[in-house]
Amino acid sequence: MSSTFKDNAGRLWTVTVDVNAIKRARAIAGIDLMTIIEGQVLERLARDPIALVDTIYAVCKPEADAKGVTDEMFGAAMVGDVIEAAGMALLEELVRFFPNQKDRENLKTLLDLTHKLQEKARATIAHSLANGEIERKAEELLQSSGASSGPAPGS
Repeated sequence: MSSTFKDNAGRLWTVTVDVNAIKRARAIAGIDLMTIIEGQVLERLARDPIALVDTIYAVCKPEADAKGVTDEMFGAAMVGDVIEAAGMALLEELVRFFPNQKDRENLKTLLDLTHKLQEKARATIAHSLANGEIERKAEELLQSSGASSGPAPGS
């Protein structure tokens, strides 16, 4: 069973994680998907959409070649919600790939926790923006930095 996503050009992509896909991710994107359980790779993919899209392209490369889609064409069609959908497809397939049941369970738990924390962070930021807290803190920083900068040149 493989996961799918549709890019912004309307193309349907099938994400299949196997040994060859992991080798391509290492070679093309410089991402070692086998170390995702350690957390650093997951954090990088979550924070860097370019690295994520490059990794997804590497995994989908045989299909891209068959469709005549270059790396640049693939990247151009990966914007907004599509990146998140493709990332989720990649992570779902990666969980299925791991040969050890306990590793699969641990990775699934880690992914669920990461998603939960990301949603909580988004909600916290939205709340801080809505109630003006971020704006107040920015103004305080500007005032305190302006007060300690001394007189303007030529004053």
